[in-house]
Amino acid sequence: MVRTPLTPWERERGERFGALLRQARGNRSMTEVAAAAGVSAETLRKIETGRAPTPAFFTVAALAAALHVSLDDLAAACAHDPDWQEPPLTA
Repeated sequence: MVRTPLTPWERERGERFGALLRQARGNRSMTEVAAAAGVSAETLRKIETGRAPTPAFFTVAALAAALHVSLDDLAAACAHDPDWQEPPLTA
């Protein structure tokens, strides 16, 4: 299966989501949060750095539960920004 490339907005949303997780994690270690969520520390690292901008729903739900953040709050914070302009494609 070939994945379609992500749009610039999807990459930006992934970076924003990662920043939200880092902020919610606070002083807790990445390993501690990953273990509480049942994911690997490498998976959490990739999500937090934006290298995995579209994590699976159950991964997001597990991280939200481990961080005591509601899915509604995460969704609202990552919702489409109507003022965001996708840059023009260049050849």
